[in-house]
Amino acid sequence: MEKIKRQEKQNSEDFPVYLFHQGTNYDAYDLLGAHLTKKNDVKGVVFRTWAPKAESVSVVGDFNGWNNSANVMKRISDGGIFELFIEGLNEYDKYKFAVNNNGKTVLKADPYAFYSEVPPCTASKIYDLEGYAWQDGEYLKNKTPYYDKPVNIYELNLASWKKHDDGSYYTYKELSSELVKYVVDMGYTHVEFMPVSEYPFDGSWGYQVTGYYSITSRFGTPKDFMGLIDEFHKHGIAVIVDWVPGHFPKDEHGLYEFDGTPCYEYGTWDKIEHKTWGTRLFDWGKNEVKSFLISNAIFLLKKFHIDGLRVDAVASMLYLDFDRKAGEWIPNRNGGNYNLEAIDFFKTLNTVVFAQFPNVMMIAEESTAFPLITKPASVGGLGFNFKWNMGWMNDVLSYMQCDPYFRSGNHNKMTFSMFYAFAENFVLPISHDEVVHGKKSLLDKMPGDIETKFANLRAFLCYMFAHPGKKLNFMGNEYGQFKEWNENEGLEFFMTKYENHKKLQIFNKDLNKIYKENKPFFEIEDSWDGFNWVSVDERDNNVLAFYRFDKDKNAILFIVNFSGKDFASYRLGAIKGKYKLIFNSDDLKYGGTGTVRTKSYKTVKKPSHGKDNSFLIKLPKFTGMYFIKEKEENK
Repeated sequence: MEKIKRQEKQNSEDFPVYLFHQGTNYDAYDLLGAHLTKKNDVKGVVFRTWAPKAESVSVVGDFNGWNNSANVMKRISDGGIFELFIEGLNEYDKYKFAVNNNGKTVLKADPYAFYSEVPPCTASKIYDLEGYAWQDGEYLKNKTPYYDKPVNIYELNLASWKKHDDGSYYTYKELSSELVKYVVDMGYTHVEFMPVSEYPFDGSWGYQVTGYYSITSRFGTPKDFMGLIDEFHKHGIAVIVDWVPGHFPKDEHGLYEFDGTPCYEYGTWDKIEHKTWGTRLFDWGKNEVKSFLISNAIFLLKKFHIDGLRVDAVASMLYLDFDRKAGEWIPNRNGGNYNLEAIDFFKTLNTVVFAQFPNVMMIAEESTAFPLITKPASVGGLGFNFKWNMGWMNDVLSYMQCDPYFRSGNHNKMTFSMFYAFAENFVLPISHDEVVHGKKSLLDKMPGDIETKFANLRAFLCYMFAHPGKKLNFMGNEYGQFKEWNENEGLEFFMTKYENHKKLQIFNKDLNKIYKENKPFFEIEDSWDGFNWVSVDERDNNVLAFYRFDKDKNAILFIVNFSGKDFASYRLGAIKGKYKLIFNSDDLKYGGTGTVRTKSYKTVKKPSHGKDNSFLIKLPKFTGMYFIKEKEENK
């Protein structure tokens, strides 16, 4: 009988409404919002919004003098959807919903608006997303999963990558030229934008969203943004955007108590708010919220051809006691601290996304040991395909900030990650969060004088690119910006006029190229088949060495000296054969000493590091090197 009823609804015009209230309308943006259309051959706009507890809702804007009583909407569903057709409206006309509850009327931006006024103004704008002529068909056709491919992500903030001399933003069109050219020239495979959905406060970096379906108007129109994505795709660069399904701000025009009561957010005292952030938590158990959020993910992937979503603050969603003291949270029905509704939401989200877009990246920013983050929902996992390795990030940055004298006592921080490296599909992130709020820039974290700082950073990056896991670095790290990142200022690209910074930029460009061209760096990252320790316990020398292998058993041998000592004659254990030095962070062209001149090496029958064979190398202080095992010896 239920199946028959569902089929009857499917055959009616009410089916999208039914699905929305069931939590399974994953194209809810086609139902709600403002849509240019015709009714009885009359052009106009149909408005729909969800406000279940509202006593009345009307559409207001310049077209009616913002008169609350001029265009009153009709409730069309028991679940609280309101609808109204207004003829004669045009694209870019401004509007809001006047939501009345208990005698109080609040003007709300449209949660499903495709375009908004430039902040600090807050009205929604009528906008037609259709009509952009995409040029990336071949790129999309050739997309495949990223598991065994190089992934080297350049994370950036669109508002502050570059700014004009007068402090104004670069537009999407300007970024389509300058940013794309820079990313291609540097050799990155992906870019990741900090949130691009509309947000009122620059200081939130976009992580406090008021317009989830509205690409920020700061830099141009949604179609201009499509042009930016298209330009990246023309050059083979994948685009990831940060997505924030965990919380939203309490700005009056936003989602906050949209119908005059907790609507999109939880309504219970223990879950309603994230006090530290001053934001409201989405109610992931509410069907209409599920339709809203999952549709938003689909919207970004479908309408803007986004290649992946990095899901922000997953841990804050998974745990009922996240940032809460005893007595500030209530255990779940099993007596534990997991938010079961959030867990179910993630499983559904990822199942729905991958059913439609099997080759995208769904990346969890998750900082705990919550199990099976990147395992399919069908086997009990959350269904993401990648996860930021926050543990690795914290450990290695802590180690690198140590004076070399004390690094021996912290050696395990550089090796511990291999105990769990294959438990999930990891991204190694050196992100924006690590270069703000007094944490110092990546270069300035390094100890010692200026030359030593650069040498340490080069050695660290060599280690990072050899370690299993996809790579992510924040803008400015590639040339050694010395100041912390400030969202109100553009990057200090003028620093590349100075020799050390220019050479570091060249180093990163070459490192990116070496990484992409050598499969052992990325082809096997889910098992020990792609990794073998050579030197794991040389804590007194601050030395690490290991192999990386590809599926054809081609090998790259990596070694790094994090100490302040030069080793004039270091015996490196190795698999028997001939080796070629393909990358050396101490090269003169990168700002190093250039003391290593030998490029070819052959093992001798002399044990070292548990291997039967070895060869001698010069190993300067603060230096990382890659040796490729020549194929004719790789039998």
